[in-house]
Amino acid sequence: MKSFVSVAASIVAIVSLARLAPAAALSGFPFTDEDLNYSINWPSGLSLGESHLHARHSGSNWNFELDVDAGVPGYQVKDVYRSDTTSSYCSASFDRNTSHGGHKAQEKETINGSQATRTTLNGGGMSQLPVPDCVKDALTLLYFARRELGQGRVPNSQQMLFGGLYQIRLDYAGAQTIQIGEQPAESDKVVCTVSGTAASFKFEMYFARDPARTPLLIKAPLAMGMFSMELVR
Repeated sequence: MKSFVSVAASIVAIVSLARLAPAAALSGFPFTDEDLNYSINWPSGLSLGESHLHARHSGSNWNFELDVDAGVPGYQVKDVYRSDTTSSYCSASFDRNTSHGGHKAQEKETINGSQATRTTLNGGGMSQLPVPDCVKDALTLLYFARRELGQGRVPNSQQMLFGGLYQIRLDYAGAQTIQIGEQPAESDKVVCTVSGTAASFKFEMYFARDPARTPLLIKAPLAMGMFSMELVR
């Protein structure tokens, strides 16, 4: 009987200490600000350059940024995308500063309710187009998809803002074991189908099975061919 009482007392003590121990802090989006670094590669593994994803709180809202610096001799890609969103992941503004080979462009889209104003900088003019309520630009949609996956959902098919409006459908393609930095990593694969009047294409995203649903790998077409954006830990 005495031995049983001692064991019971030990169990109670362990449980009590476990309750007092602080829970492990969650890191990364959407829990904290975040900086992620990626290498951009050919399918062969040859490096083309690098890219960086940044997420910053702005009160209850978010600021997102994607920087891309890649290329091959004779053709360079230098892009900067910035997005300001509400706490509900509705786009407020979306900036694009792109340089693809010899073609350069600077555009800003400002969203006010059901209307987006597109301004081409350096005297390029202005245009307006109607948009759905709580429309999301391409960068915001990436982070919104992470938030949804973290809650066990895949975003519904919807219109996405990227210069114009595109229809995008995200399909869950199951669990996948992929190689990241020559190490196996468990991921969930999502296939994205984008269609619009100017272009239609598909790309793949692989998200870690962590609370932040960190993007591990993105495979997408570029003017130079298919490339991958792989997380550098």
